[in-house]
Amino acid sequence: MAPKTSKADKKIAYDHKLCQLLDDYTQILVAAADNVGSNQLQNIRQGLRGDSVVLMGKNTMMKRSIRIHSENTGNKAFLNIIPLLVGNVGLIFTKGDLKEVSEEVAKYKVGAPARVGLVAPVDVVVPPGNTGLDPSQTSFFQVLNIPTKINKGTVEIITPVELIKKGNKVGSSEAALLAKLGIRPFSYGLIVLSAYDNGSVFSPEVLDLTEDDLLVKFAMGVSMVTSLSLAISYPTLAAAPHMFINGYKNVLAIAVETDYSFPLADKVKEFLEDPSKFAVAVAPVAAAASGAAPAAAAAKEEEKKEEPAEESDDDMGFSLFD
Repeated sequence: MAPKTSKADKKIAYDHKLCQLLDDYTQILVAAADNVGSNQLQNIRQGLRGDSVVLMGKNTMMKRSIRIHSENTGNKAFLNIIPLLVGNVGLIFTKGDLKEVSEEVAKYKVGAPARVGLVAPVDVVVPPGNTGLDPSQTSFFQVLNIPTKINKGTVEIITPVELIKKGNKVGSSEAALLAKLGIRPFSYGLIVLSAYDNGSVFSPEVLDLTEDDLLVKFAMGVSMVTSLSLAISYPTLAAAPHMFINGYKNVLAIAVETDYSFPLADKVKEFLEDPSKFAVAVAPVAAAASGAAPAAAAAKEEEKKEEPAEESDDDMGFSLFD
């Protein structure tokens, strides 16, 4: 018969295992394990076997091992895990995709009855319908103010009733009624609270972000940088195109109001002096409507021959910044 392992030896073995996992893995999920049974935990371990390891233990022991290992290795990033070890939690060390592992963990939930004194994690609503209970059980419903009627010798609930609100404790009457109805309103499993990745700690909601979400957030950040740069007249890569355009507009405005000019401003001045030239753009459309499409096309071709250098100036020089 093998000698029984002492508590001291168990602590040493646990410390060695935790330190080895910290050396082998750079990604850790911290998960709440309230109301999770040993059989359920074993199923989770089997489901994650391959690229993940689930480690449970006392918070004080885990904190001590992590702190000492951080001092021995000089890796201060491990210390970021310590504040996460609050309540009944476990560590899931993984080399897989954090989102996929988190989703896999969420699959292992087990239904549980509403026990007396338990804090309800969700609202409990009793649906309407035949309960299958005989009329002698009516008192349970009356105590909880649940409207019922007798239908074919059994009790029938008339309307849906919110029996327990989320956050409230389960009373003895509610627990007894749910047990009689065979309703197991709660489900429990490992719930990922935080994620650790190479020293960075973040909420599991970050794992749900898609590439489109990241692009939207990035675009919003660029927009804010651009707005701030323009407001304080500080050049940045994001604001540079807008600053060039605004500078061009200012120079163009001065050229229009004075005798100073430059090639790109000449076209604008020409339009201002003779607004009728704007009609050239709509002439082909009007001509086509009147049956003079061939003549309009010929006129347009002749215009191209006369002004080959001016055609690119129709956008007032903005094409320079495309």
